[in-house]
Amino acid sequence: MKLLFRPSIVITAVALLLLSQVTSAQPESDKQRIRPVSIPISIFTKEELKEGQAEELLQVGNLTLKENGQEQTILSIRSRTDVPISLAILIQDDISSDFNLQIKDIQKFILGLPKGSRVMVAYLRSGSPDIRQKFTDDLRKAADSLRIIFADPSVGPRTPWDGVSEILGRFDALPYGRRAILLISNGLDLSNGLSNSSPGQSQALESAILKAQRKSVAVFSIYAAPAGSGTAPGLGSLNGQGSLARIADETGGRAFASGAITPINFEPFLRQLNVLIGRQFLLSYATENMKKGYYKVEVTSSNPEVRIEHPKGYYHRP
Repeated sequence: MKLLFRPSIVITAVALLLLSQVTSAQPESDKQRIRPVSIPISIFTKEELKEGQAEELLQVGNLTLKENGQEQTILSIRSRTDVPISLAILIQDDISSDFNLQIKDIQKFILGLPKGSRVMVAYLRSGSPDIRQKFTDDLRKAADSLRIIFADPSVGPRTPWDGVSEILGRFDALPYGRRAILLISNGLDLSNGLSNSSPGQSQALESAILKAQRKSVAVFSIYAAPAGSGTAPGLGSLNGQGSLARIADETGGRAFASGAITPINFEPFLRQLNVLIGRQFLLSYATENMKKGYYKVEVTSSNPEVRIEHPKGYYHRP
């Protein structure tokens, strides 16, 4: 599928028509052996991300999608014009109080989202998340729901990933479309102690990744140091940032960080995030893989200047 994108123009194949063509070409007994899959993908150039501003025209070239190494039929690619984004902003309540200096920039980011976008605002803490604003297309209402954080370790969760999993369930009530989370967190799972907090050891992180992939939610993050941690890097910072990077990589998002400290300015990261979600598309394809299990996904472009970020796979449950 060769594509040329303008940010304000929808480039969409007729998914139902193509799916009917795919199924009609199969014997009657095989028609139920094809199912549609949708994933979020961000298509951009390195220069766009560096400058924090999308170009008017994007030469995508030929897109190829493979599932478990086998090429699949792309049905449609829908942009923000056709499918508004639903974005959950999750903030960990026990990160450094330096976060409170960034609230105005986050409010500005929310208010700059395209019309029709839906935004949720919630704070991750011990117990269930504090949901300040349910998903709404009233961007002013969402922006005004932001509050200062407690910046107190006593109110923080043992792991932020249980809260992320809980919020992922909130996407079920929304119309299907482009979905994302912006997570501002230290990313650290202390449920089994610091020595067992690496990205590969956290079962809560693994569960959140699989759930985000299944619900087609891209997870973006900004690392913020825990309250009272100072600025010295250590095992907690390494494992926390590693966990944030892993869920971003596995779900088609991106992790931002400024070393081991809370960034003194979120604005450069929010500019890049604006490009990434502005260049986020909902890609649908037909697959013949019907068995239960995990399927790896790879999307590539014939244009070497183009970068594509997407979920690394998903778990299918018939």
